[in-house]
This record gives sequence, structure tokens and C-alpha cells, in this order.
Amino acid sequence: MGMHVGGGDGGEDEVVSAINTTPLVDVMLVLLIIFLITIPVATHTVKLSLPKDLSQPTKTQVSNIVVAVTSDGHVWWNQTALHGQEELESQLEKVAVLKPQPQIQIRGDAAVKYETVGRIVAACQQAGIYHVDFITEKPKDN
Repeated sequence: MGMHVGGGDGGEDEVVSAINTTPLVDVMLVLLIIFLITIPVATHTVKLSLPKDLSQPTKTQVSNIVVAVTSDGHVWWNQTALHGQEELESQLEKVAVLKPQPQIQIRGDAAVKYETVGRIVAACQQAGIYHVDFITEKPKDN
């Protein structure tokens, strides 16, 4: 296999079919140097003292109100079923004016949509409830 380089005519420029890889290698080396310089800067994080987990069991008091949400989205006020968001909001407005304000404990089924629980939290916020807790179960140790 041979290739004819250079012409005997000398008049016209001939097409060279060889690929010049020098610019490609230069660009790749520059990119490699840029990445080597910027990776340590990108992985640097701000030093913070994060809060420690102080998860403690909730102390059940008589004044606490339990809002339960079943997996199908039905909302319960203590042991009474609520019929609609308006009824929940009116109940929350009634207890928001009490002094001291009762604690609202939300017990959501694991299969319930976040949207339903989010509406309850938003209703608590809108009514002016200051203390809202989520009741969960401790994971089983295997």
C-alpha cells in the first residue's frame, strides 16, 4: 500500500488524506489540566457544624390532637372522621385560638400521597398552629 506524496506537476495543490492529530492532542491536554485544577475546588465544601439528631419519643398529653390520614386519603380528627378540607380548616381555626395552643400530631399511613399530608400541614400553617409533629414508627432492627 503506497501513497503518492508530492507531485511532479508543481502547479496545483493536492489534497492530503492524512489526519493531523496534533491540535486534537493539544486540546485534550488543555482540558485535562483544567479538570485537574478545578476538581479539588469543586469538591471543597463549606465547613459547618450540623445539628445532631435528638429524636425523642413524643410525650402524649390530653390536649394533643391527632390528625390521622388513611391510605385512601380520609382524614380523622382524633377519633372523628372529617368530611372535606373545609371541616379540617374550621377545626384547626377553633383550636388555634386556645391558650396554650394544643400540639397537632399528624399520623399518616405509609401509602398515603404526600399531597394529602401537605394539605394538612398547609392548613395548620394557615390557621396559625405553631406546633405540628409527625408520628412515625421506629424501624425494626434486623
